[in-house]
Amino acid sequence: MKSNLFGQSKYEEIPKASSRNNYLKVKINSLLPTQMCIGLAEVINRKVDFLKESKEARLNYIKTKPVPLVSNSYGSFWMLDRHHRLRALLEIEKDAEVYGYVVKEIKTKEDSKILEFLESRGWLYLYNSRGVGPQPIQNLPKSLLSLEDDPYRSLVWQLKQEGVLTSHPLVPYYEFKWASWLRRMPLPPFTSQKLSPALPQARKLMTSQNSSTFERLLK
Repeated sequence: MKSNLFGQSKYEEIPKASSRNNYLKVKINSLLPTQMCIGLAEVINRKVDFLKESKEARLNYIKTKPVPLVSNSYGSFWMLDRHHRLRALLEIEKDAEVYGYVVKEIKTKEDSKILEFLESRGWLYLYNSRGVGPQPIQNLPKSLLSLEDDPYRSLVWQLKQEGVLTSHPLVPYYEFKWASWLRRMPLPPFTSQKLSPALPQARKLMTSQNSSTFERLLK
């Protein structure tokens, strides 16, 4: 287990799917989120890309990106990843389906037991779109469509697209870590739909940091 961000004690790496034979198909609108916010710029971009494809092509693509799930054995599933991608698909088609695999099944009808398990593994992101948290577990949205927009998370996504920010897939919630760091920096007003006012200064801030800054942030 690894240290998690923002004072969260532990993070256990999410297991990979062992076989495609273990995949199940679930409706995206039935999945329960494990984070409070997204970056809407990434959602918009993914939505544009998906709309260029046929429904069959989209389904073939998402089969290569199965969603890790935790189940309560009574038909409820908590998604541990893919929030941006699935939000985009859901906005395109309200009854869209996705492939997933069950990481852990906990036989209980009490959502609180599932959430306690998720928190113990570091699989909840409990900071809101203003970077305030951790919020009470019961404040987690019940739907992908209810996730708040965090413009700083959008800004980080754009910087990553430009190659200014290096991807760190083994670091939990690393995009949110960078968003939290940028939130403390002097940037002009911007939104997820209009990142351009903040991009020049954000690029400058990111490229001026030395490796020790990155190491401290991503610990």
